[in-house]
Amino acid sequence: MDRQYFLLLLLALVVACKEAPRVETPPMTAEELRLARCGSVDSVMPRLAVSLKAVEGCAALDTISAEAWLLVDDATGWVISQKNADQRMYMASLTKMMTCLVALENGKMADSIDILRADIVTHDSRVRPGQAYTLRNLLYEMMLLSDNDAAYAVARHVGGDSLGFYRMMNEKAAYLGMGDTHFDNPNGMPNDSNYSSARDLMKLVRYAMADSAFARMVGTADMDVPLTDGRHLPCRNTNALLGTYDGCIGVKTGFTRQAGCCLASAARRGGTTLVLVLLKSTSMPRRFSESAALLDYGFRVMEAADLHSAITGK
Repeated sequence: MDRQYFLLLLLALVVACKEAPRVETPPMTAEELRLARCGSVDSVMPRLAVSLKAVEGCAALDTISAEAWLLVDDATGWVISQKNADQRMYMASLTKMMTCLVALENGKMADSIDILRADIVTHDSRVRPGQAYTLRNLLYEMMLLSDNDAAYAVARHVGGDSLGFYRMMNEKAAYLGMGDTHFDNPNGMPNDSNYSSARDLMKLVRYAMADSAFARMVGTADMDVPLTDGRHLPCRNTNALLGTYDGCIGVKTGFTRQAGCCLASAARRGGTTLVLVLLKSTSMPRRFSESAALLDYGFRVMEAADLHSAITGK
């Protein structure tokens, strides 16, 4: 009797399972897929044909003055080289990458923005009260020249006011998983409450570079940016690697005495794209030469990884 009861119970469970509605997990959105890919950073490199220390250029990394960096293969998230990548640091104008991203995602690019006297805060910019730009062209001016006051105009227009825009920046940082980051201005000028880490900024760079409009802006070396009255403002990108480093496609410079000399950079050669965040180098020329040395080393490491894959099939 007990056995018959057990069999009947088992049969009832089987029938119930067959009749129960199947709960299907909805597919990930394009935004979620982008976030998952760009947020993935794996510290485990594949086994190479040679050791990392044997790759040409490794010894030169010991002479780099920067206090922190993170070098990643964009396709896989493999960490090729890092130093103090999780240390909270000031980021200077690398802040403008988030300003640009938030504006691209929330602003209307054809909107006209009048530059107001209230926007002129740092007094070192090229925008002037009475000028007017479309939002798209003001972003180009801001990113190429690293214009601090242009960033305030963007924040005011897109956020309604500065505080509203900072809230948008921090909400986006939280969405990207930037747990060691806080934004308290739109341009990175000295502020103890405006900080990040190389690892957090790597998430931002990889995510932003997946936006074609952002990538076009930071990959532009020179541009005559039009004002709405027909005049043009000649702008040359502050990123000296554009046009001088083979394969460079961006991204953004930064400097304050508080943050030191910073550079987020990306370069593509063949089928390999490398992304680098370098913080607090000791001089403007060194931030470029040190970034170039790290990128060179990274491409050699990836060549060794390709060679090992070709030989072993793994």
